[in-house]
Amino acid sequence: MVLWFRCNEIIPGTSLGILFIAVILGIYFLQLEFSGFPAKDRICRMASNYTENLEQFKEEKHKAFVVGYTGEVGKELVKQLANSNLYEKVVLIGRREVPPEKIHGVEFEQRVVDFEKLDEHADAFSDLDVGYCCLGTTKGKAGADGFVKVDFDYVLSVGQTAKSKGCKHFSLVSSQGANKDSAILYTRIKGQIEEALKNLQFNRLSVFRPGVIMCEREESRPVEAVARTLLKPIAFFFPTAMTTPVGYVATSMINNALSKTEKTYELYENKAIHELAKMAEAPKGCKSKK
Repeated sequence: MVLWFRCNEIIPGTSLGILFIAVILGIYFLQLEFSGFPAKDRICRMASNYTENLEQFKEEKHKAFVVGYTGEVGKELVKQLANSNLYEKVVLIGRREVPPEKIHGVEFEQRVVDFEKLDEHADAFSDLDVGYCCLGTTKGKAGADGFVKVDFDYVLSVGQTAKSKGCKHFSLVSSQGANKDSAILYTRIKGQIEEALKNLQFNRLSVFRPGVIMCEREESRPVEAVARTLLKPIAFFFPTAMTTPVGYVATSMINNALSKTEKTYELYENKAIHELAKMAEAPKGCKSKK
């Protein structure tokens, strides 16, 4: 009864509170959506030479490997690599052979390795000059120790082995907010593996930090599913603020690999990933190609 008589006070106050929060969030997302990004000039230069770089890349007959090809980004990357015909050879390296129907029907060569003893399987990385690493798990799926083992130990081992066998360009799928000093385990490990790979001194290291990846996962991840549902309106109105379509991640990695650069280390945050994925067109803010 007390609440009944105070409804005229509670409801307006709650509504004002929700409106205030919505306005603050709206301003925050607007800032994220329309702010610039450090890689813009580099992407514009890449876009202006896209066709020339594409043809030259094909002529150079590169050979690539993909690890983590059963995850959502990895599967999309494999599909796009198969459709692009950019590489003379693509090898899928993993802990077990996967039926082609599990990776969009693509029949690339598969090489089975034990990530715990990767030095014994080093030859799997031989004669492959471009590497794509989409390897990763979650604390919820593997536990804290399992997460660190996969996302740091395995990824670093892949990087070390690939480098020793002649990989020149290594591309890593990391995460938005990666920070080696973070108090949060997930973002801290992502930041630490980025630093560890930088120390390997590849001829070229490219790190991609997508936001929440928008896709329909085959495996059940309830928390991610709820987050994606809540973020759909944000993704519609502010597409580059916090979310990334899975296809954009894969396309940006491929577009970046075929582009020329003098840099040995490249970092692409979420907004840059969106623009890099559209490089075959004229990315937003770049002069239209003649």
